[in-house]
Amino acid sequence: MPSVRILLVDDSLAFLESAARFLAIDKELEIVGRVLSGEEALVQVPQLCPDLVLMDMTMPGMNGLEATRQIKQHSSAPYVVVLTLNDGSEYRTAALAVGADGFVTKSEIGKALLPLIYSLCT
Repeated sequence: MPSVRILLVDDSLAFLESAARFLAIDKELEIVGRVLSGEEALVQVPQLCPDLVLMDMTMPGMNGLEATRQIKQHSSAPYVVVLTLNDGSEYRTAALAVGADGFVTKSEIGKALLPLIYSLCT
């Protein structure tokens, strides 16, 4: 039985599918939902009760930083890892400032994401 429940949030269907395939390799991880916006994430977090949200930083409408800030205001908030194409330190700083528990560039997902998930959730 999977031990880490994950909600994927990204405005790219292709990325959501790719991330879900990558994470499905690990039998300890379960994708409980995939949403295309920060607004949808705010609706789905209380309904799905994920342990971890993988949140794209840059999306139309409510961006990932604002969605993360709102999610992390709740006492039972899941872990949030912000994902982005941008590797600048200002992006990492902005993510951590809104309460993100981690930050991974999309180019580093293959080597950095699983160790980060396990360091947070186990």
